[in-house]
Amino acid sequence: MNYRLRNCVWEVTLSCCFSCRYCGSGGGKARENELSTEECLALADELAELGCRRISMIGGEVFCRPDWKLISERVIRNGILLCIISNGYMIDTTLAEELKALGIESLALSIDGPQAIHDRYRQDGSFAKAKRALGVLANAGVDTSVISTLNSENVHTLDELYSFLLDYPIFAWQLQACNPMGNAARQGVDHRFDPHTVIRFVEEHGDAPFALGIADNIGYFTPGEGSLRGTRDGKSCYIGCQAGISAIGIDSIGNIRGCESMYDERFIEGNIRQRSLREIWEDEDAFSYNRRFDTTLLTGKCSGCPEGERCRGGCRSYAYFSGCGLYEAPACARVL
Repeated sequence: MNYRLRNCVWEVTLSCCFSCRYCGSGGGKARENELSTEECLALADELAELGCRRISMIGGEVFCRPDWKLISERVIRNGILLCIISNGYMIDTTLAEELKALGIESLALSIDGPQAIHDRYRQDGSFAKAKRALGVLANAGVDTSVISTLNSENVHTLDELYSFLLDYPIFAWQLQACNPMGNAARQGVDHRFDPHTVIRFVEEHGDAPFALGIADNIGYFTPGEGSLRGTRDGKSCYIGCQAGISAIGIDSIGNIRGCESMYDERFIEGNIRQRSLREIWEDEDAFSYNRRFDTTLLTGKCSGCPEGERCRGGCRSYAYFSGCGLYEAPACARVL
């Protein structure tokens, strides 16, 4: 079967000005032997040759990598839409204007709650810097969205954060579940919450001035499914994990996974220093957990579910790191 690569999450460095309590990749210090500028530029070309349409560039913190702009320019020159995900700490007026001039599709800021909670999970002063970033990005005309990573504590502060965000011209706000991996697992962050709480919040704020939706690790197929994922057309349903189907993840030393949230060595399909990206993507044995999926693999509550063919057991990463294997959504709102 011919799989067409459309989306890529690319971790360009593990270097970061933070070491957040729930960072899935354990960012902070750059890895030894991260991809060179030349390797990154060649990789940007390979992604274009495979037909990739959109890249989400992450870290660590992207702006901690000195050549982030060169890599971004190559991505955009190749006709690929580029979104940069940032904690906002380094974004000032000058950087915001550079982003606008580059022509990135958007900048996604991570904001996880009101000041006290946001700073506790990241670092003192980080909320103020994220707030400043919202302002300078708006002034520069950079399309900006917000991503909030939810856990058992900040899930109860959504209304307060919503009121704060109303003061800024963001175009989207995405709510995602904290994945119990990396720092979140090591520091014992309680990632659990009732998904119905988040779903009700989204449903109650359908008139928000920005697109408000849940990420792929929350859901699935409750009565309002078609309107919960950031669109208002009622047709934006979850289509199952796309890792290795239409999406790929790349880490800062060139390891290839189906998804950058599948942060475990067992999910590495190859490394671009040993094989080309095309060879890895087109390997008939790669990404077998998704490319060879059938509903008999579903376990627990997902086994026998009438939505199993479409949902495919929800988010692979969230299931795996929650201890449910690969084919059972641990907090499916439909089957609770």
